[in-house]
Amino acid sequence: MTSTLPNPAPLDESPRAGVSRRSFIGYVVASTTLVAAADLALGTPAFAAIPSGPQIPELYDLEDLQTDAARPTANLITITINEDGTATFAIPRSENGQGITTSTAMIIAEELDLPLEKVQVTLAKARPELVFNQLTGGSNTTVSTYTPVRVAAAIAKGALLDAAAIELGSVVALLKSKSGVIEAPDGSSVTYGELAAKAASSTTRRVDVTPKARSDFAVIGRPVNRVDARDIVTGKKQFTMDLDIPDALPTMVCRPPTLNGSPRAIQNEAEVRAMPGVTDIAKVPTGIAVRAETFGQCIEAIRAMRVDWNAGTVEGESDQTILAKLKKAELPLAVPKVPILAKTVEAKFTFMFRSSAALEPYCAIADVKPDRAEVWAGLKSPIVAQGNIAKAIGLPQGAVTVNVVTGGGSFGHKLFGDHAIEAARISKAMGKPVRLMWHRADEPRQGRVHPMCTSRIRATHLAGQVLSFEQRHTSVSTDFSHGLGEMLTAMAAELPGGVGNELGFSESIFTLTQELPYNFGVVTQLLNETDLRFNTGSMRNIYSPDVRCANELVVDQLAKAMRKDPLAFRLEFTKSKQVRAVLEKVAEVGNWGRSMPAGTAQGISIHKEYKGATACLVEIDCRPETVNRPIREGITGPRVTKAVFAIDAGLVINPRGLEAQMMGGFSDGLALALTSSLHLKGGHFLEASWDNYFYTRQWNIPPEFEVVIVPSDSEQPGGAGEAGVAASMSAVACAYARATGTMPTKFPVNHDSPLPFEIKTFIPPVPPAPTDGLDYTF
Repeated sequence: MTSTLPNPAPLDESPRAGVSRRSFIGYVVASTTLVAAADLALGTPAFAAIPSGPQIPELYDLEDLQTDAARPTANLITITINEDGTATFAIPRSENGQGITTSTAMIIAEELDLPLEKVQVTLAKARPELVFNQLTGGSNTTVSTYTPVRVAAAIAKGALLDAAAIELGSVVALLKSKSGVIEAPDGSSVTYGELAAKAASSTTRRVDVTPKARSDFAVIGRPVNRVDARDIVTGKKQFTMDLDIPDALPTMVCRPPTLNGSPRAIQNEAEVRAMPGVTDIAKVPTGIAVRAETFGQCIEAIRAMRVDWNAGTVEGESDQTILAKLKKAELPLAVPKVPILAKTVEAKFTFMFRSSAALEPYCAIADVKPDRAEVWAGLKSPIVAQGNIAKAIGLPQGAVTVNVVTGGGSFGHKLFGDHAIEAARISKAMGKPVRLMWHRADEPRQGRVHPMCTSRIRATHLAGQVLSFEQRHTSVSTDFSHGLGEMLTAMAAELPGGVGNELGFSESIFTLTQELPYNFGVVTQLLNETDLRFNTGSMRNIYSPDVRCANELVVDQLAKAMRKDPLAFRLEFTKSKQVRAVLEKVAEVGNWGRSMPAGTAQGISIHKEYKGATACLVEIDCRPETVNRPIREGITGPRVTKAVFAIDAGLVINPRGLEAQMMGGFSDGLALALTSSLHLKGGHFLEASWDNYFYTRQWNIPPEFEVVIVPSDSEQPGGAGEAGVAASMSAVACAYARATGTMPTKFPVNHDSPLPFEIKTFIPPVPPAPTDGLDYTF
């Protein structure tokens, strides 16, 4: 491969002349008094690399925490066999595009010997009795529900066989089940539908059950399209805005010009009330709400409002002022900058604010009565949302029904019930049902964001060994009040190393998720947070993309300092066989080290989390003719031309779904490395829609993309929903550094480029309703 980086000099791997295996070398170090130093590392090393002690996630990670927290109520689930021969199950998790309704249906179909199309998985309402068992996050859904769902299905299967034995005059051991039919040796048969009532029990009884062995799987592990794919592409699928709730008219909110401002009064209320279609206006803590016959009329009303506003929480702040405060909060590094004899690799990185908004904007339907309320919304933590809604409208939690609706994406956004709480408040204030939708401009300007952060790393090395690796990650505070924080509190006593008792929520999550998968001697990774004034959240993969991006760039610098190939260096120092396997696979499939033109390069990276391992190899083109290609009101920049992603995710339920997750995760990582960020200026974010928030676009997607699922002998599935992001961002950053010869230190790399869009107004806070949709249709 050819790149703009200097060619490495030949490695000196020969034994030191005159130094035997029994000899040692020492030094008298230049100083004002006698200083002697022994260099015990110059002989033959005892290890290929200096072993690092186990980090917390290697012993107990966030997956363990969530699974253990869910365990006490994990069996409070039921699978129903219906008289039409179908099986139904309401999963206490939220589907937001990750495909859990399909994979869970596959698990049930497998255990029941039932065709997949005869299994219907819906989303459960908020169920407070489940406590910590109804939070969708941390890629934990299948990890924590796999066994309980299998057991429930196996119990159902056993009851069907018992009933069939009576019905067919046979014994269970001689019966065979297939496609929802149980057959006796004499050829007589009975369907699940015919047995549904007969297999039912009038009392609750305990049974022992043994789910299928992995060797008998016929459904799990086979690639399957999503069960709702046709409904989605034909418009049949119902999301929140598609629900027909009587009298729930379109409702929107006129929001303040600065982040977290609040309304004092509307000056022209009578004028706005008289506008076409407007039925109600109400002041709520977040702005002035308007209900009308159509969303277009809501937009017109918002644009006509003259509102007096209170100041926001970050009045006058900008990227520069927040970054300065972060730097003041940075923790010191412990290892001296220049330890005796060892060499130091040191780097500082900045990661800008990013929006975690999904394609579906925040939306919710609420119908609040004096003594009860009902809400419909995409919610990943519905129990917490139910409690917060009840508190906001002054009702007991039991008087609030929360219906969980499939969300059009989440990326951490729907962990919070902001939209449902706001809809309930508006409905109560107006005394009518409302169909609330945030405007696209509202999402980046007032919605949840991934916080700005810095990461400082100091690594020391000597004689081909890495002695220490320190990382100090400093961030604007991340809000974990969506339920994960409460889970941590409840499990505090069970966590290792005082994690739950001595650290705050954020530091605990950081400690339970961050693992440096290398033998780098003494490894410390610490998080420090500051500034609570922003609306933040657990954007997909939380800390890992930024942390691992910084790690892997420094790993490349260490390899360069030791004159080693980046792949060879990683293979030499990797701690885990699981990581090594995926790394070797992407190198093989991606043809690592091939010759490439100047201005282009390969990048490679690894990541270990969610009980699995990932590796990514990319090729990037940073040549001027590519970077500067014209795109209307868009950002082009470097283009990743090829990506290979390898994953070991343990037992894979649906390989096609896993591949889709990795494709989505790669798009996230690509955006985080190159294009997507928010710009803070004057107390507000400048971006105001997806047309000027530069998530990965079609022209950024690599023409060549391949996912390789590395076989695993694990009996348990690992997490997949977020596993594709960290290694992808890191690989793109490493490739960019090698192609340009300059290691990037601010992300995304285009953040300081001139804004390629015209900033939308802050008063009014939303642009006119679109009327020229055909002019820019390509």
